[in-house]
Amino acid sequence: MECKFSKNERLHSKKLIKELFDKGSSFFLYPFKVLYLDQLGISDNQLLVSVSKKKLKNATDRNYIKRRVKEAYRLNKHLLPSTEGSKKLIALIYVSNDLMGYHDISPKVIKVLKKIPVVKTPQE
Repeated sequence: MECKFSKNERLHSKKLIKELFDKGSSFFLYPFKVLYLDQLGISDNQLLVSVSKKKLKNATDRNYIKRRVKEAYRLNKHLLPSTEGSKKLIALIYVSNDLMGYHDISPKVIKVLKKIPVVKTPQE
């Protein structure tokens, strides 16, 4: 298992982000709004972490939350149900006004990863 949150695990393509927000499914699990979409042709699940400037004014606070979320994802990405050929685009949008520590964020990220459904392929 890879030990870092690599570039190909980051969702940074504007085209894919637009597709995720247009066609993706979503659910809410405090403190995250979660969007996900099955995508063919990508090698890894890709994650986008967003923290609103309106909710947390300081850039240092926003970066703090983003680092904690990415670390929690990196350590628990094996929980994400995977199917061969189809990988997921995931956006975690942090909606709380409060600054949460890693020990508060990690269990929430684990719940989110377990709640994202497995897509059924036509063969099954």
